[in-house]
Amino acid sequence: MRWSKTLIPTLKEVPADAEVVSHKLLVRAGYIRQISRGIYDYFPLALKVIRKIETIVRQEMDRAGAQELLLPISSPAELWQESGRWEVYGKELLRFKDRHERDFCLGPTHEELITDLVRRSVRSYRELPINLYQVQTKFRDEVRPRFGLMRGREFIMKDAYSFHTDVEDCRREYDNMYQTYKRIFSRCGLSYRPVEADTGAIGGSLSHEFQVLAASGEDAIVSCDGCEYAANVEKAEVKGRPPAARDISQESPKLNKVATPGKKTVPEVAELLKLPANQFIKTLVYKTDGGDLIAALVRGDHEINELKLRTVLGCREVTLADETAVTAATGVVPGYMGPIGLQLRIVADLSVHGMRAAVTGANEVNFHYIDIDQERDFTPSAFADLRLAVAGDPCPRCASGKLQTHRGIEVGQVFYLGTKYSEKMGATYLDAEGREQAIEMGCYGIGISRMVAAAVEQNHDANGIIWPLSIAPFQVLVLPINYKEEKLRDAAEKLYRDLQHAGVEVMLDDRDERPGVKFKDADLIGIPLRVTIGAKGLDKGCIELRTRRDGTTDDVPLGDAVKTIVEKIAQAVQG
Repeated sequence: MRWSKTLIPTLKEVPADAEVVSHKLLVRAGYIRQISRGIYDYFPLALKVIRKIETIVRQEMDRAGAQELLLPISSPAELWQESGRWEVYGKELLRFKDRHERDFCLGPTHEELITDLVRRSVRSYRELPINLYQVQTKFRDEVRPRFGLMRGREFIMKDAYSFHTDVEDCRREYDNMYQTYKRIFSRCGLSYRPVEADTGAIGGSLSHEFQVLAASGEDAIVSCDGCEYAANVEKAEVKGRPPAARDISQESPKLNKVATPGKKTVPEVAELLKLPANQFIKTLVYKTDGGDLIAALVRGDHEINELKLRTVLGCREVTLADETAVTAATGVVPGYMGPIGLQLRIVADLSVHGMRAAVTGANEVNFHYIDIDQERDFTPSAFADLRLAVAGDPCPRCASGKLQTHRGIEVGQVFYLGTKYSEKMGATYLDAEGREQAIEMGCYGIGISRMVAAAVEQNHDANGIIWPLSIAPFQVLVLPINYKEEKLRDAAEKLYRDLQHAGVEVMLDDRDERPGVKFKDADLIGIPLRVTIGAKGLDKGCIELRTRRDGTTDDVPLGDAVKTIVEKIAQAVQG
């Protein structure tokens, strides 16, 4: 492909609405443009990257035994009503009516459609297991689309769904997809971690996310420094530490109330009393989706994990109750609240169990209690793992490891769904005895367009994008310093043709531009190898071969250029 014949609208200035590196560079390098909030045009270079990723995904999914199909992007409301998600999915589900006033939605995910397809097509256990996948456009009406392709409203996704006769076989396929995803992300040249995750709106009882490690990642993840355990911080378990053995010969000091005028937060009271935050007990009041108010206790240096709190309370949603509602229900102003004498149901994090010499609100404005002994002074209705994991916490899996924190970009997720959808939608099969059984299901998604952004977040420098070779729009850029000069043009054209004949994906920069402009654009768009053809080099019978990632250059004899480039690409592909 010739640069002069390709639509690559590069920009010198950083777009005003771009917040993260991938958004800035993909727009500046002429890969994408926003047409509406969270909706993007993909220019030719971007589409080439997307097709490269899709090819790797298809190859590995086919290798794993899955079959590709294609489902509609729109689906009738009746299917979503059968699964129960029409009412509960929320405003991310873009609903609309057709000309006959029938309700439809744009698919943010396709569990309902695929379950309907299988229930109408599969009858016997002999037809199972089966794994069906598609590469399709999805639409989720995000409340705050941001970060370019990392959180758009319209996006390209590979989603797969497997169907089985029993749990054991479904778990086998879950592991098969887990290994398949590892191959996909490795082949795409990404540094990633599989982490335990919440199942979210998809549902099910087991899930792993595949997180590309990047400082700009939206997700906080933790991993053990001594074993392979890793989890999204929302899912990460915290190993409960037993309280220190009580010295029965020493009683706790008497409970005391102290004045803390105008001091509400842990940092404010800690500074006033000259005490560390880990000696405090925070009391937070949440409202459940059933309308109940619940008090949750956590140590002063920790934060509540609302996902864990929901699980412990057995509800779908919890939100922090507003100050008016809390005061109306308890007579206490938030900031001065504590568990002693509080007329609410109380659940406490494991770290609160057995605390002594603790500090908490006295349920009276401008006062706190000190010298609290949990076992003596209050008893929650339950102790549970309620807090967000932090760096330094003991690993919940191995005996010696400590948790480390990272930022990640979720690019894929695998779910064990069980019979969540098949039971509600009547997707059944007849077993060997002729009995009707609900089909076991798994679900496996990869964000294709999000992978484009994740790759840039992980592979860039101050000058632009640095594509991994396997997903770069082109492998080689041939750049003559002055295309108008006949000697340089002829050498560039011949090398361009010879590389094409050798099976190399090559672009020729045939523009009549100053060398500085060409070099800057070359670095910006991020093609892995650049061949520079200049008059001085040709006089010596050489071209300059530059590697974009590390900036190393080699003078290569013109006659050996094709062979050297092909070998360099092969070495990169192999390892």
